Amino acid sequence: MTVEPLLIGAADGRPVAITPRMANRHGLIAGATGTGKTITLQTLAQSFSDLGVPVFVPDIKGDFSGIAVPGELSERVRERAVQVGLEGLEMHGAPTVFWDVFGEHGHPLRLTVADLGPTLLSRLMNLNETQSGLMQLVFRVADDKGWLLLDLKDLRAMVSWVGDQRQTLSRDYGNIAPASIGAIQRSLLNLDSQGAEAFFGEPAVTLEDFLQTDDQGRGVVNILHAERLYRSSPLVYSTLLLWLLSELFEQLPEVGDVDKPRFVIFFDEAHLLFKDAPRSLTDRIEQVVRLIRSKGVGVYFVTQNPLDLPEPVLGQLGNRIQHALRAFTPRDQRAVRSAAQTFRPNPALDTEQVITELSTGSALVSVLDERGQPTPVERTLIRPPASRMGPLTDAERRSLIQQSPLAGAYDTPVDRESAYQILERQAEAALSEQAVEASTQQAARTRRQGRAPARRGDSLMVATAKSTARAIGTQIGRQIVRGLLGSLTGRRR
Repeated sequence: MTVEPLLIGAADGRPVAITPRMANRHGLIAGATGTGKTITLQTLAQSFSDLGVPVFVPDIKGDFSGIAVPGELSERVRERAVQVGLEGLEMHGAPTVFWDVFGEHGHPLRLTVADLGPTLLSRLMNLNETQSGLMQLVFRVADDKGWLLLDLKDLRAMVSWVGDQRQTLSRDYGNIAPASIGAIQRSLLNLDSQGAEAFFGEPAVTLEDFLQTDDQGRGVVNILHAERLYRSSPLVYSTLLLWLLSELFEQLPEVGDVDKPRFVIFFDEAHLLFKDAPRSLTDRIEQVVRLIRSKGVGVYFVTQNPLDLPEPVLGQLGNRIQHALRAFTPRDQRAVRSAAQTFRPNPALDTEQVITELSTGSALVSVLDERGQPTPVERTLIRPPASRMGPLTDAERRSLIQQSPLAGAYDTPVDRESAYQILERQAEAALSEQAVEASTQQAARTRRQGRAPARRGDSLMVATAKSTARAIGTQIGRQIVRGLLGSLTGRRR
């Protein structure tokens, strides 16, 4: 079956396009702010959608939502379309599903703590190697007990319980350092203060939700509204993208060479994926990027500077679109030189010089040919998108969310029995038993003493146990209960 190339633009009147069967060899969209990266991203995403390929795109600036509706065929757009060989450009939108961790501008996007796993959680919480090892232990204990870790209160309760039971657990699981328990608890509080509570829980999104096509066979464009998320918690943002990459790699079957990708994921502000990441995680990302193309997945990194990406990752990006870079500082000049050196040379171009001279809407482009070889770099006019260049209105967005096939599926949080509820019941039962035992002992002493008044310490112990039992069950801030009963930290209301 012949699949139409994905037109990027034109160089000297000749079309420049990505061959669909090479689209899962990944790509790079780079350039300084204001040079046209977003329009290039929109054009590529819609082209993949028209080809029947679902895509995932984070929208950090809030200006990508216009892809859902037809654009305006203005004189300027018409002129650019003719320049790149699109005389008959028909304006249309792409089938779109909006997601938002906070549920404000799209369907709520949640994951369970177990979905994310100890490795990505450790990165999210900035844990060191020792603390990360303890996080692995916490997950192992929860698995062995059969206790589900679904949201942050489950994880808080589990970490506190492991800390309180460390002497018993150390015999089977190894040393549990109180200092590491404390560090993890502080990191959890910091995570909560960044709004991560909304990110964890159920119903959790599934990979199948992102792999949809519409009734016309077009791939659904999944837009993560990330303006607030990126600003308030960039680590949650990058960790979410890493989870999706990992999930695609682990769940999708091998497909070998295919006529077109099965799925394409764009990583905007890609430098965040590698910033302060431990070497083990960076190595893992590099490995996944190298191997995931066999699953039919294309990964496209969007960044200002190619130097933001590790060299092993950069070397795997076969389809490259380089918008203008500025060369004001020595680092800028190194970036320009580095970007120029990654292209297959074109004798007709001084690539390093041209990078600094590109106008908005033009780029240096090199793609993989049918044999998988990079084409010589060409100065390319980028084609206009068929959809709107600019954001939707609030009313338009609400209407599309209400009409979405996923409308209502994720709106209402579910809090089923998991580690927190199990540990809460154990604590309440232990408090009740302690209160009964204390009362029985007091009654026996009273009978022996012949109606002697109760000692203040005994009645205080009973009152404290009862008060603690009531405190665990309230919704007002559930305070930490320590000692024989373990410790639980509940969700703040």
